[in-house]
Amino acid sequence: MYPRFILRLLVWVPLLLLAGCDETPTGRSQLALVPHNMMAQMGEDAFEQLLSNQPVSRDAGANRLVQCVAQKVVAAAEASYPALEFPEAWEVVVFEESSPNAFALPGGRIGVHSGLLDVAETPAQLAAVIGHEVSHVLADHGNERLTQQLGIKAVLMLVGLLGEGDMGHHQLMQALGIGAQLGISLPFSRTHEEEADLMGLAIMARAGFDPQQSVALWRNMAAVGGGQPPEFLSTHPTHASRIKALQQGLEEATATYRSVAPANCSG
Repeated sequence: MYPRFILRLLVWVPLLLLAGCDETPTGRSQLALVPHNMMAQMGEDAFEQLLSNQPVSRDAGANRLVQCVAQKVVAAAEASYPALEFPEAWEVVVFEESSPNAFALPGGRIGVHSGLLDVAETPAQLAAVIGHEVSHVLADHGNERLTQQLGIKAVLMLVGLLGEGDMGHHQLMQALGIGAQLGISLPFSRTHEEEADLMGLAIMARAGFDPQQSVALWRNMAAVGGGQPPEFLSTHPTHASRIKALQQGLEEATATYRSVAPANCSG
């Protein structure tokens, strides 16, 4: 039995590594080994758990605003990256939760906390957040982190080449980027955050939202977020460095924004 397992491992691991070596939409090399249909299933399962555990907002104005902004952002993402495979439809839900947060999951699920609407003061600022979160999905960051965090053994288990092991449900939720929603602290890496920021900036501009508002959003976040640890102690960029990186991408994004019709969303 053991030699047979070793043989399978020797055959499948190189194939998985070759199949998983890819590039993100920005051209960065990444290793993402989990099949996309499996990532979509995990995203669906995670979203169903959130729906069962967290109340959904009944605020009609908030729901109209979030649905409108999300629809325009997704359409712009599809136009920006026509070579990528997109879900047939995206499910968008506003959760009654005071923390200023949002997330997007593989398979086409977007969640927005009602508290974010107190910080994102304009539809464009909301678009900056949703564009950022959708970019995490487009760049396959959850898949990449699942591969990195859990290792080859876990990935082999996921694709059915190993029996059930030590990989827990919480680890999967962390890798999908929604650990914070469940009280599990594991943010995306700094590389992922910076990549999603710049992709999201381009997407919101193409959707007709003023990219300058992305900077305004993070200034608002800095105002309500209190002190942050030094950047070298955190995987997240500091608000200041995040704003600086966004400002460097504003010229191109603003040119895109001026070439399209302005978006019109209101609560």
